[in-house]
Amino acid sequence: MLPARSSDARRRSSRSAGQSVLARRSVALVAVAAVGGGAGPFGGAAAAEVGGRGADVAAAVVVALEPTSAEPTRSRRHEVPADVAVQIYIRPDADTLRLLVRVPLEAMRDMDWPVRGPGYLDLTAAAPLLREAASLWIADYLTLYEDGRPLGSEQIGAVRLSLPSDRSFGSYEQALAHLRAGTLDPSTDIVSEQALLDVELTVPIVSDEARFSIDPSLAHLGVATVSVLHFLPAGGGERVFQYDGDPGVVRLDPRWHQAVLRFVRMGFIHILEGMDHLLFILCLVIPLQSVRALVPVVTAFTVAHSLTLLAAAVGFVPGGLWFPPLIETLIALSIVLMALENILRARPGRRWIVAFIFGLVHGFGFSFALSRSLQFAGGHLITSLLAFNVGVELGQLAVIAVVAVLLRWGLARLPSPRAGVVVLSALVAHTAWHWMTARGATLMEYRPAWPVLDGLFVAGLMRAAMLTLVAVGAAWGLSVLYGRLGWTSRGEGLDPHVT
Repeated sequence: MLPARSSDARRRSSRSAGQSVLARRSVALVAVAAVGGGAGPFGGAAAAEVGGRGADVAAAVVVALEPTSAEPTRSRRHEVPADVAVQIYIRPDADTLRLLVRVPLEAMRDMDWPVRGPGYLDLTAAAPLLREAASLWIADYLTLYEDGRPLGSEQIGAVRLSLPSDRSFGSYEQALAHLRAGTLDPSTDIVSEQALLDVELTVPIVSDEARFSIDPSLAHLGVATVSVLHFLPAGGGERVFQYDGDPGVVRLDPRWHQAVLRFVRMGFIHILEGMDHLLFILCLVIPLQSVRALVPVVTAFTVAHSLTLLAAAVGFVPGGLWFPPLIETLIALSIVLMALENILRARPGRRWIVAFIFGLVHGFGFSFALSRSLQFAGGHLITSLLAFNVGVELGQLAVIAVVAVLLRWGLARLPSPRAGVVVLSALVAHTAWHWMTARGATLMEYRPAWPVLDGLFVAGLMRAAMLTLVAVGAAWGLSVLYGRLGWTSRGEGLDPHVT
């Protein structure tokens, strides 16, 4: 829908136009009744004589009352497009920040686009409306910042329509040259559903060396909006961002502490929103009712998922499309097995080992969310990676603290705490079983081909071997540490009332 400040005016204009049409048609009907009606003073033969001229007189009246200007037919779209692709270039140049934006014209809804013939856009008549569409649907939804200070409103420069086959937005230079090259030939046959709207926006800045940010709230353009944003800093190079919907404020060149805060928050929220990770943590905590019991298990899980998270970030993972469904299936399987272990009574000596093994799997799951967000790290890749892991740990500790307290309080009030553990674990196992079967069905749709025995295959095996050695070494180190602390002795760490 259009912004409120323009929709009211459009409704008033449409209502006035409708009332004018109704008034003209009413006058025409009166003329027909007066000239050719069968009743009144013209009856009988007189009516027959005059009635033949009724249609002609009515038509003449309608023509006389219609506007004399040859206004083109107009077409208005109300439907929200299903998929919208947005391209944005941002480049600071001396005292000006320039944006080049390309969006589908069909995303400019509730605009009265003039058409001709079978429905082609009347490009000459549509030209004045392009700036209005660019302002209402694009410029009003972009907020720019220079060193954290909001900039003024963007000024609309060149605006034009493009064919869907146009490839000028392949680079900033080509896009700018295309925008300034003029407009489409007015005789071009194109419908609004196929046309692209290209817009140049500029805003004054203090220095092109400043750090810029943008809040692109363009999700309203379609049901699913995917944007590709190119930032070309004054010092050279190019950074590309791709995101769905509204990403919030995107720092195009973040400082290290800004990247840290963003990724700590991202990791914390990821844990809270990941129901499968939460259920796994719940299964870990159910039989453990003391801090001394929780520490070795949580530490093993943390070390394990940190290893695979780091490994995935540096490319130590298979690139096949089958790998994410495999990990998601294994995560669901880990929840089922942990819940069953709670039901069949957990073995204290190997609880941390199970947590470590499944932690390796969950780390790959964390990496899928991180991989889509590392584009916002700027030049602080390692810092952002560690910050995300810190956020995950903080979220994990917060969940464990709350769950442990609630479990201890709830189980203590049951006649049989052991029965409460069994029922709760069974409910978790039931939920995770459905996840596992659904994800397994998705996994079975993939038919991975046998690998080709070449250099890439050997390199992949070497990376897998290195990751395996590191994981085994970490597990051995934890085993030695726990042995010295006495945490691996039989019965250590498990509450006898619930196990």
